[in-house]
Amino acid sequence: MADLVGKNQYFGSVRALELDGQNERVYAASSEPDLGFRNELRGPAQVKRQDLSKDAMLDLEKGSASGINTTRTFELDELARELPCPSSHIDVNSVNLVHWEGDRDPENPQNWPRSKKWAAIMIVSLYTFMSPVASSILAPSLEKIGEDLNIQSDTEKSLCLSIFVLGFAFGPLILAPLSELYGRSIILHLSNIFFLIFNCACGFTRNKEQLILFRLLGGLGGSAPLALGPGILGDLFSAEERGLAVSIYSFFPILGPAIGPICGGFITDYSSWRWAFWATSIADVPVLILGAVYLRETFPLVLLSWKKQRLIRETGNESLFTKYENPGRSHTSEVGMAMLRPLKLMCTQPIIIAMGLGQAYLYGLMYVVLTTFPKLWRENYHQSVSIGGLNYISLGIGYCIGIQVSSYAQDYVYRILKSRNNGVGLPEFRVPIMLPVAILLPLGFFLYGWSAEKHMHWIVPNIGAAIFATGIMIGFNALITYVVDSYPTYSASASAATAVLRSVAAFLLPLGAPAMYQRLGFGWGNSMLGFLAFIIGGPAPIVLWFYGAKIRARSTFASG
Repeated sequence: MADLVGKNQYFGSVRALELDGQNERVYAASSEPDLGFRNELRGPAQVKRQDLSKDAMLDLEKGSASGINTTRTFELDELARELPCPSSHIDVNSVNLVHWEGDRDPENPQNWPRSKKWAAIMIVSLYTFMSPVASSILAPSLEKIGEDLNIQSDTEKSLCLSIFVLGFAFGPLILAPLSELYGRSIILHLSNIFFLIFNCACGFTRNKEQLILFRLLGGLGGSAPLALGPGILGDLFSAEERGLAVSIYSFFPILGPAIGPICGGFITDYSSWRWAFWATSIADVPVLILGAVYLRETFPLVLLSWKKQRLIRETGNESLFTKYENPGRSHTSEVGMAMLRPLKLMCTQPIIIAMGLGQAYLYGLMYVVLTTFPKLWRENYHQSVSIGGLNYISLGIGYCIGIQVSSYAQDYVYRILKSRNNGVGLPEFRVPIMLPVAILLPLGFFLYGWSAEKHMHWIVPNIGAAIFATGIMIGFNALITYVVDSYPTYSASASAATAVLRSVAAFLLPLGAPAMYQRLGFGWGNSMLGFLAFIIGGPAPIVLWFYGAKIRARSTFASG
């Protein structure tokens, strides 16, 4: 669009754009009519075909020719690649502007072949699988670690397990902003190397202090795929495709804590707990190689910056720029702002706080079960470490059921609700899938807790565990997708902010779990967790459905 100038400072809070054929202008339509402003873009009716979809071009031309005020609304995604976001006041028709070559530019990650997209998702998912495996593989070995390293307190033993997840909390605060400056793939690869080094070092520790320190550092490196994965999904897939991709990606960080203890139990019984670290490090090497070979950069900001540098070398034109650049800021300033962005989101965005607390409770519940499972099967059912570890299969089954339900239900419900909303998609269309979670979690915890308390057949608590694992998976997927849909431009920072909250909960809740079960028993202890799940999970989807859009409309970071 020639001489297109933005009057408003930020477009991330706009859900849709409207074409006004009579007045020859394009303006952003707010979902809240009482906001008191219109984000107007001045420009002639001669709009470039690569700027607009074919249907939008026809509507604009018809409106101009007939003199009728024809207005058509379409999703922000259609112009997101050409609009200046987050930097405004940019002439988007300048000959010096570096942008995608039309809607089907093969360099745009959303136009990659499906095979290339899914290869990237599978590699990121494998990364995301390895660190949670390492986080939980110690669960069956805590007693033997306590004997070898002279750890007497149950809380300190739990700390050896959960300190890894504390690294998940702080790593994203650094890694996610760096990825938005330097690229997702390079940060992902370097962080995985960092994780590999310190995870391997854990096997050589001689005291609890060394083990706790190396576990924390390993968690910092292992946090990268958890923080950057949602951003990569947002780079590769549109909102209609994102549900399945998010479900598959989310499956691996949940499956990892179920697989880890199974492997750890047999390794501890037939070798040494130290080999639990070395085995995961060995398994991580081929994943690292696959990532280095096949995972390419996906972040549009970085890709366009690379394209600009390439064109400068080829043409010698130093005046080239991208829509993301802000000439009034230095690189140091950009780094500082990027570093502070997750904290700012976490402290100022109600959506981030709500989604983070929801994920925190689900993630915390998962790690409470992980830390208390071994003691249940050893003391109540008198099973060996390796046989007791097999009970984690029930969690894995629950996670598999959860991903099957959520992966297809999310996209199906989203498409149906979008079609009823005149083709405009909203993050709130992810909310209905959250409703069953308020039933599955309490039901699973009641069955698991009271069957264990009464020493019923071992299959009964496993059935309960599978039920609440299904609920955890469905809820986790819906919450992650809602965050990605709400903050498409800053999805990595938004995911990092929620990761902080959920990881702190996963670190703290297991520390109090032994004392809780000792005082209340498995029956009332798990009943309390189930009651809390119902109190939190029941009203939350209703509030989001009716008020989510209004909350996002007040944000300068969220879409819509």
